[in-house]
Amino acid sequence: MFLYLLWNADNPAPVVTDNAPFHESKLLSCLSLTMMDYRAVLEFATFTRAASLFLQALLNAAIPDYDADVFKPPRTEDPLYLDPAVEWLFGGLSHWDAEHYLLIAERGYIYEHNFAFFPLFPIILRGLADTLLWPLGSWLSLRGRLLVAVALGNCILFLLSVVALHALSRVVMQDKRLALLSTFLYCITPANVFMTTGYTESLFAALTFGGMFLLEKGFTLRGCLAFSIASAVRSNGLVNIGFLLYLPSVYAISQIRLYRSIAKGHRKIFYYIWVIIRLLLTSLLGTAVIALPFCAFQYYGYRTFCTPTASLDRIPLALVSLAEQKGYRIADENSPPPLWCMRPLPIMYSHIQDVYWNVGFLRYFELRQIPNFLLALPMASLGVMAAYAYFQANPELCFRLGLWEAHSKKGLNKPIPGFLNPRVFVYVVHSTALLVFGTLCMHVQVLTRFMASSSPVPFWISAHLLLLNEPLLHRRKTSTPSVQMKTSAKNGCKHMPQNPVIALIPYIRVCSPITKSILGYFLSYWVLGLATHCNCLPWT
Repeated sequence: MFLYLLWNADNPAPVVTDNAPFHESKLLSCLSLTMMDYRAVLEFATFTRAASLFLQALLNAAIPDYDADVFKPPRTEDPLYLDPAVEWLFGGLSHWDAEHYLLIAERGYIYEHNFAFFPLFPIILRGLADTLLWPLGSWLSLRGRLLVAVALGNCILFLLSVVALHALSRVVMQDKRLALLSTFLYCITPANVFMTTGYTESLFAALTFGGMFLLEKGFTLRGCLAFSIASAVRSNGLVNIGFLLYLPSVYAISQIRLYRSIAKGHRKIFYYIWVIIRLLLTSLLGTAVIALPFCAFQYYGYRTFCTPTASLDRIPLALVSLAEQKGYRIADENSPPPLWCMRPLPIMYSHIQDVYWNVGFLRYFELRQIPNFLLALPMASLGVMAAYAYFQANPELCFRLGLWEAHSKKGLNKPIPGFLNPRVFVYVVHSTALLVFGTLCMHVQVLTRFMASSSPVPFWISAHLLLLNEPLLHRRKTSTPSVQMKTSAKNGCKHMPQNPVIALIPYIRVCSPITKSILGYFLSYWVLGLATHCNCLPWT
């Protein structure tokens, strides 16, 4: 259904008039071009998913796991016949925060700090394990089926995020070449390992990019629903409320400016009032819909720990022993409620981030964290370059907050397609806000996956810089025409000859410094993430 909606929104039905007869061959050629674009990016995305799963298994077997002092609950069920094989193949997908999601999917929310991890992803994993993978129940334990669900589910979710990003890029930047290159770069995202392992990045990216696209196409209700589901995946899904407030405001202002030129008198005033009321209702209802899953989950956490009704008898003894050894809090009707329950606004999530992860304003600014700042530097640099380039090209638009465009003397302005066009403004602001917040208030090394799964801007600015600075991607002929990212006509239909990312790699030595830097960053983090994270070594 998600793919069907994206396809129909991105390819509206042709309008047939008496003066412009409908030509079936022209429509088929356009559909063929769009289908070939999606096919190209989906084929490359599928290849990168298969390569990621293969490499993580190989590297996990070749490199001994580091004995990190992290959350690793004991196994509470006996392994079955295929469990050793699945553990060998997909064991690297279960490290670090993935252990929390797997435990939640298996046993529900047990420890207090488990509530830092939102419920939708574990629900999906458990659903796959109990339905699609249920026939394997005689050969695989629940844990084994959950590991298979991680590998299978995240591959599917990543493909959905690829389709959503490509559709969003085309409608916002109005440049097929830039949209296609951006999506190819996303397929080798520096946050690749988190798109593959038992993390929420692929699911969150699919919902976020899909919601942005739906709002851009005017499907406000459906966009709100996508953002609402995203807020059941990660807390920063609440940031997407900004798009709901901004994009309908831009549309309302454009309608008022248009109606002002064609209507007069009281009719104009009544129309203005109706537009404002509609905007306010949309903003209020949409904000409530998006925030509802977050608020409901916080209420569930409050009821679990502040008014507990369960006893420890429901929890396996091994998990209770782990809580006693590590000092984890378990909801127990015989224990007093925690102190955070007494706060005027008892939000469990902020308490957990503060106490368990020491997350707060400037808390990470220590000399010993310099290596983590260096890890985040490439992604931060892309965010800074995006904001600087966009402001430098559109200072007046930025001062107007992108709410309306100035009219040129030649008539209605027609923005130049690409990264610098006015529709990109809100995405640059969103990316900059994530960058500032992530740098000042979070563990800075997570900035790579935080931005790569929440904003299309890192991939848009990377593609923009490549097309701007790499001669091998220019439209004009070069000494290596096979590398050109161009379109050629054949039987009335345009074709994209090959993947420019793959085509550039053999010529990397003669590429521009910008190309070497961007591709080097994407590919090195793509591989290093698999080698480190899947062996319990610190990474982003």
